[in-house]
Amino acid sequence: MRVLWTERGPLDVRSVLERLNAQRPTALAYTTVMTVMARLAEKGILRRHMNGRGYVYEAAVADAAAIAVRNLIRDFGDAAVAQFIDEARADPALRRRLERLLRDES
Repeated sequence: MRVLWTERGPLDVRSVLERLNAQRPTALAYTTVMTVMARLAEKGILRRHMNGRGYVYEAAVADAAAIAVRNLIRDFGDAAVAQFIDEARADPALRRRLERLLRDES
């Protein structure tokens, strides 16, 4: 994910593999990276588009926190949202920050 977040544009599997292997003592296999990227696309963490005979991928989420929130909502749904609201009600600073963020999005 760091490779795609850093690039901020679509990359094919080979490009991601090259960047990953440049930082590793032992090389990853092409098929390993391709499988992981395909699974992340299935989960909505990456977007993929046809480019010729293959796919290019780009991040569909902004950072690791977005992945965590997406997984939390997927796994716990309304209960996670309700718990977050309870936490915000109990913490005035968090509540003010949340209200500020909500106003900025309008």
